[in-house]
Parts: sequence; structure tokens; C-alpha cells
Amino acid sequence: MADGARYSRALILGASVVSFAALTTESGLAQTASPQAERASTERPKQARRKQAKPPVAQQATPELLDARAQAGGTAPVQALDTITAAATKTKERAIDSLAPVSSISLDQIQGIQPNRLSGIFYAVPGVSFQERGDDPATVINIRGLQEFGRVAVVVDGARQNYQRTGHNASGSFFLDPELVGGVDVVRGPTANIYGSGAIGGLVSFRTKDIDDVLRPGERWGVDLSGSYGSNNNRGLGSVFGGVRATPDVDIFGGAVYRTQGNYKDGNGTEIGNTGNQVESGLMKLTVRPALGHEVKFGAIFQDYQYDVGQFNRGPVATAAQRALYQGSSVYASDAKNYTGTITWNYALPSDNLFDWHMSVYGNRVDNDQTKTYHYSTSGTALCGTGNFGNNISGCVGDKRGYVLNTYGIDANNTTRFNVGDWRNALTVGFDAFQDDVITTDSRGNSNITTPSGIRTVSGGFLQLKQNYSTWFEAVSAIRYDRYDLESGMTNGSGDRFSPKITLGVTPVPGFQPYVSYAEGYRAPSITETVISGAHATGGGPAFFPCPDGTVGLFCFLPNPNLRPEVGKNKEVGFNLKYDNIFSASDSFRGKINLFRNDVSDYIDLVASAPVAVPPFGSFSQYYQYQNIAQARIQGFEAETMYDAGSWFIGVAGHYIQGKNAVTNVGLATITPRKVVTTGGVRLLDRSLILTAQWASYGANNDVPAGYLPATGYELVNLYMTYNATRDIVFSASIDNLLNQYYRPYAIPGSSTDGTTQNDVLWSSAGPGRVYKAGMKIHFGGA
Repeated sequence: MADGARYSRALILGASVVSFAALTTESGLAQTASPQAERASTERPKQARRKQAKPPVAQQATPELLDARAQAGGTAPVQALDTITAAATKTKERAIDSLAPVSSISLDQIQGIQPNRLSGIFYAVPGVSFQERGDDPATVINIRGLQEFGRVAVVVDGARQNYQRTGHNASGSFFLDPELVGGVDVVRGPTANIYGSGAIGGLVSFRTKDIDDVLRPGERWGVDLSGSYGSNNNRGLGSVFGGVRATPDVDIFGGAVYRTQGNYKDGNGTEIGNTGNQVESGLMKLTVRPALGHEVKFGAIFQDYQYDVGQFNRGPVATAAQRALYQGSSVYASDAKNYTGTITWNYALPSDNLFDWHMSVYGNRVDNDQTKTYHYSTSGTALCGTGNFGNNISGCVGDKRGYVLNTYGIDANNTTRFNVGDWRNALTVGFDAFQDDVITTDSRGNSNITTPSGIRTVSGGFLQLKQNYSTWFEAVSAIRYDRYDLESGMTNGSGDRFSPKITLGVTPVPGFQPYVSYAEGYRAPSITETVISGAHATGGGPAFFPCPDGTVGLFCFLPNPNLRPEVGKNKEVGFNLKYDNIFSASDSFRGKINLFRNDVSDYIDLVASAPVAVPPFGSFSQYYQYQNIAQARIQGFEAETMYDAGSWFIGVAGHYIQGKNAVTNVGLATITPRKVVTTGGVRLLDRSLILTAQWASYGANNDVPAGYLPATGYELVNLYMTYNATRDIVFSASIDNLLNQYYRPYAIPGSSTDGTTQNDVLWSSAGPGRVYKAGMKIHFGGA
């Protein structure tokens, strides 16, 4: 992409921000003089009518009420685990009270961290890791060692994110700029099976910003203008979000984000090629309350990611030894557009125990257009023409390929509350369904084989009963039914299953709540896993094997219409710890500690046939097929704690996880075995200045399959500062990777033919070295 175009767009956005600020300064400064009490007294009557036990989504997001600001970037002693969430049971409760391994991340925490990628906001969440390439802005979330193909259910404003492309990285990712995010809920393990097929690893639910993230109580309109700059290399961000309460029952909200950066350097000082990118995104929301208790929200998100994926050669590649050291890969100019549309209908009234209703319909489209701009050798003239280069795997320079995924879905549930004697009951009934339509185009490359087109439909329903007796006993029992149907060409697959869940918790003394849980999750096979078929292209070299469909190639992919779904069976023991006024009148401690074992039967993995001799080249596998291995076992310990004394705070969060193929006793490459994150800070100048330090220690995963290069162990130290200069002006600064460490957070696979490391993955997987960042947010608003 052209630097001139990049910086001109930044200037245009900056000019727009300044112009808007100039127009609104007078009314904004007038609003600054309004006291807090006056703002609180003029809150909308609609919010006041809501019952406190079940706050509506709008109240849930109000920064003054629920933002968890005790950790990095926080501004007030409110515990993160006190955030209200519905992620575990689809009934609202505080994370600390949930009988499940639930974590929440607030908007204040996100803004204090100033993340450039989504992974930056999950440092202190146990059990969560990421597989990211520096040259690809897409995100792959890993929970407890499970990732890809929907093993972690990712939803944005309720819309599932199922994008998948098979290549030199994880097979399953999504696009979301962190500046759009207003909060995140994480549920680890298949406890979240009520969210639909696939969540055997867990659930990550993103909420994008909404009007209550900008407007303060008493304001009818408001605007937040934000900007930041970072080193390593020219990391620029500008954003504007604003909204107006047109009437007491109509809210209009919108925002825009522009982000850019150049190629960064890793901790060794090596520039990582093609890690520069440009992101333009925005959202619009219209909220209407047509009748008492009803709220209908229309939402739209647009994102455009422009980047180059792939790595140039780093040196001469004339000999085999040089190629092993320096050869990169093909490079593609990429333009990924993500469109998300949602319509959500909520109904709840304090006086109505029969209906607490939620329904959403959504559509999500990812359209990734790529044009090949570079080939790692000067071969391929016979295929590509005189003066052009390429091969039959990746195509020729100038060739285009495209990956499109259209996902449409619906999610509806209702909770009925009733008492039987001293038992308080909440019965939730729900239904959900989605359809994935994969469309892959590649004129001369191999993408039609490795990411096949097809349609998959997944649906299910659940019944959940949550019971509380007095103040000391709670039980959550649920049953879910799932079904899937899949078709692509001549290959079809289908299946169904019932998955149970039972959780029991007691509170023998105030503040101490142990619980036990058993939950099963069900993941339907993806289109790629089921129908992938045909020869892997030779790349210009000799064809080693004939394939059943009559083609020839380096090896053959075989479809598997008999592939069985994965089933996760998770056993969990946990403790919730909640204490206030321990050593002083305003301190607090929150902690969630749990032990788990997840046995995944019929775990799906790509399996190679026994190698056969291919003179004079060596021995190679003729067939690769996704198959069900007997079982994978993942077990471990997780903890999330925070002590907040008001003027200072300290917490420790982390995990220790083991994961193995139970048949071969070989470790899973996707496991992050150890993560310990210590966060501490002080609040000064009447708590307007917050200084935070965070130390994250990661253990290397050395127990990986043959042919993998293990991840590195590493220590990341990050420093954060947030200064509220006035009520309307906030300055922030941070230093990421203070020690300038080189690190690769995940294992790197070898190539499919000679076992050597894929250099483009090796080079692009290293995280950035030291980064300095500074930013400012200005608020304007009026009644």
C-alpha cells in the first residue's frame, strides 16, 4: 500500500476530528460545569424502571456503574469480577458469582492498555492465548489449548465469527479492531454449550461500543474523540464515537476508526516484513423502545483491512542450504472486508416473571480478496508465461484469489422465573441456528482444494434450570440438542446429539463459594475437514503420487464423509472468593480458582498415511485426511485474583495446562502450558493518576509433535499510565515489552514435504519488540 495514501487518510481523519471538536467545544465546556449529582438525577426514566436484579444491556455498559477499573488502565476501585455478565448461563449475574470459569474485560481496561491487536487485552485472562501472524491482522483465539474450526465460539454483538482459510497459519480466524470493542466476556470450557455447536473450548463474546459508553447520565448527546501514536513503527490511531438520545425512546449512535502502522521490529531488532497494515472501520446503531420493557436494536459494523501477507526472501536462495535459511513465500496484497448486521429484540419488566426475552438475527460476511505480488523464485515461466513467476500451488504473480464466508443466524431464548417454596427458579428455553456458505475462487492456485466451497447448517436448542435455595445453595442443570447438515459437491455429512450439563455450588460462609460442574460440548465437523479432496499441487516440481480423482501431486487430500463430531466432556472444581472491608473500610478481594479436565472424544486432526519410498527423493506420505483420533485430554489449573485497597491494587492471574493426544501420548502443539500474569498499581492525585505495571511470564511448549519448532518461553513487562487531567480529557501512555524480548508465542509447523520449518511462519510469528505509546481522549456532551 502507498505510504502517501496512508498518511493522507490519517490527516483527513485528524482534520475532521479537529473540525468537529472546534464546533462542539463551547457546549462541551458548558456541560463540564454540571455537577455529578445533577447528571445522576436526570437519568432516563426508562433506566430507572428497570429491576436491579436484571440490569438491561444499556445499564450494564454504563461506565460509572460497572466498568472494572481496578486493573491496567483503571480509574476507580471497582473489581473486574464484579462486572455483570450473561455469558455462562444467559441469565445476568456478576462474574464472581457465576459457577463457571468466567472473566470479563471492561472498556476502561481496554482504553488504558491501548491495544494494537485484540490479543493485547487478554494478557490477564487465564486459559486464553492467541495464534497470530504479524503479517495478517486476523485473530485466532485459543482457550485451554483448543482453537480453529469453531472449537472456540466467537460472537460479536451476538453474531458468530466463523471465517476460515487453510494456509500457513491456524485454520480459523476473525477480524475485529479493538477500538470498536466496548467489553468482552470469556467462558472457558464447554460450560458455555448453550451458545451452540462448537464451544468445546469455550466462548468469547465481544460487545461493541454503544451509546452508554459515551454519554454520561444527564447528557442527551455526547462525542468521544481519541487519538494515539506509537513507536515500532509509526502506530497511528484516530477514532470518533458519538450518539444522541433523539427522544426518550430512540437512541442513535455511530463511530469511525482509522488505524495504521509500518513494519515492526522484533526483540532482536529484525524488521518483520509486511507487518504494516491499514484498517478503516465503523459502526452504526439505532435503538428503539417501542413499548414498556421492549428494546429493539439495529446494528451494523464495517471493517476494511488492507495488508500484505507472506514473506520475501531474506537472502540468496541458490542452494538447498540457502533456501532453508532465507527462502520466504509468496506475497499477496490483501483487502479483507468484514460486514456484520444484527437486529436484537429484548424484553424484560420487573413485574413480569413469565417473560425475559432475547432474540437476535444476524448476518456476517468476510470477503478477502488477494492478488499475488511476489514469488520466492524465478521459476514458473512454463505456467505463468515469459517474464512471470509462480507455481501451481500459489498461482502466478498478478493472479487473484478470493475467500468469502457468508454466515446467517438466529438466536432466541426466554427465561421464566418462579418460586416453589424456598426455591427460586429460573427456567431458560432457547433455540439457535446458523448457516455457513463458503465460496473460494483461485484461478491457477491450490486454494480451491485446501479451502473447499460448501454449505454447512448447524442448529440446536436447549433447556436450562437455574435454582437457588436460601443464600447458600445453587444448582444449574441444562440439556442441549445439536444437529448439523453439510454438503459440498458429491460429499455430504450430518449428525446430532444431546449434551448435558450440571453444576452445583454452595456458600457455607459468606464470601466462599465452592462448586463442581460437569458439562459436555459438541462440535460439528467443518466444511474443510469433511470435504477437502484432491491433489496438493507440486509447486513446479515432480508429482509424487496419483490421486483417486485422477489428478497427480505431492500428496492427496481425501474427503471423509464419515467424520464424527467432536465431543468435549469437561469436569471442573472451582472456588469463588469475594470479600469486602478486609483491612480497611473500602478494600476488596475477588478470586476465581478452578481445576479442570476436558476429555475430547473423536478429536479431529489431519492424519498422514504411512510414508512410502519415492526414489530418488526419499519417503513421503501419499494421503492426508482429517480423521477422528480416539481422544485428546486437556487438564489444568486456572486462577484469577485481585486485591484492591483503593489507593493501590495487586492481582495474579494465570494457568498451568497439559494437553496430549491420548493415543500417542504426544503433546498438542496448541497448548500454552504456563502463563502467570502479575498486575499491580497505584492511584495518585485523588485517584486521577493511575500507574500500573504488568509482568506476564509464559512457559515454552516443548511437548509438540515431530516436525514442529516449539514456542519460546518469555517474559513480557508492560507499563501503563492513565491521567484524568479533567473530567473530559484523559491522557494515556504505555510501554509494551519493556525488556525488548524476542518471543514466538506458539509452535511452528514444518512443511508437508521435507519437514523443515516454514520460514514465512517462523519470521512472521515473532511478536514486536519494545513499543512506546501515548494517546488522548476528549469528551464533549450536553443536555
